[in-house]
Amino acid sequence: MTQLSFGLDTFGNVSLDDNGNMLSAAQVIRDVLAQGQLADELGLNNFNIGEHHRDDFAVTAPDTILAGLATTTKNITLGTGVTVLSSEDPVRVYQRFATIDALSNGRVQITAGRGSFIESFPLFGYELSDYNELFEQKLELLVELLKEGPVTWSGSMRAGLSNQEVYPKTERGQMPLRVGVGGSPESVLRAARLKIPMALAIIGGDPARFEPFARLYKETLAKLGVPELSVSVHSPGHVAETDDQAIEEAWPGYEASFGKIGLERGWGPTSKEHFLSEVYHGSMYVGSPETVAKKIVHALSSVGASRFDLKYDMGPLSHSKLTKSIELYATKVVPMVRDMLSNP
Repeated sequence: MTQLSFGLDTFGNVSLDDNGNMLSAAQVIRDVLAQGQLADELGLNNFNIGEHHRDDFAVTAPDTILAGLATTTKNITLGTGVTVLSSEDPVRVYQRFATIDALSNGRVQITAGRGSFIESFPLFGYELSDYNELFEQKLELLVELLKEGPVTWSGSMRAGLSNQEVYPKTERGQMPLRVGVGGSPESVLRAARLKIPMALAIIGGDPARFEPFARLYKETLAKLGVPELSVSVHSPGHVAETDDQAIEEAWPGYEASFGKIGLERGWGPTSKEHFLSEVYHGSMYVGSPETVAKKIVHALSSVGASRFDLKYDMGPLSHSKLTKSIELYATKVVPMVRDMLSNP
């Protein structure tokens, strides 16, 4: 069996203290740092920080926090979830992560994606109408940059490069890259064509419905003569001592966060019935350690993935509840999943 890997994802949701008071963005950022340090201490494999540019998320520059974690952790791989490459400069992405790679002694990983929000486009002066072309061209450039040799590249979305060296070089001569995929065949084929490991963002419905995408990816790699690359799953969840406690803790934050997003996007009201449907039958990993472990086993087995990253901050949850969820995930859920998969 492919070596299993388990991690955490956070978007730095603006959260509450234990008395229900809203925290400042500065405190949330310090809490995210502490959560990453805890994940390292508990032996998890990966810690990924996402990027948003709106008032309900505190993290706009995940690589800055990753730099802090690089010097205060020992073993965990530090990555993004995701770097919104469409509104970034790939050269600067390479340079920043090469710097974090140095600070962490080679523990960095980039996950590039389109992102699920569009606020970065007007903020950084990009046209939303260029959505597809921006990502396609910038991803191709980033792939070339990560080879760490002279880069010759041309496109319509940024100035071209001619035999250009980009610094600093990393000690290992390369940094790993994943591409975040939300579930379109075009994105799957692009990941395979560029020979990039694929991270599936599964945030609703039975994860088994993503198996055709994983199969398409693996079949395309085989046709291209590329050795098998890893497939990972990213999904939201919250772990507590019991199922009822986890649901009780997660629902208010989910209602607040997804209710706001739904209102902005013209969706219907967020209902607890829908929430519970996802908890019991879909891609929301909310429950006791045993419940969450069984759901992760189903996800990894049905998709054919070897890595699972739990997006552990479901709306405004307190730091104490988040750290307890991280602790239960690392010390109980992950060992259960490993055992279940090794002894089916």
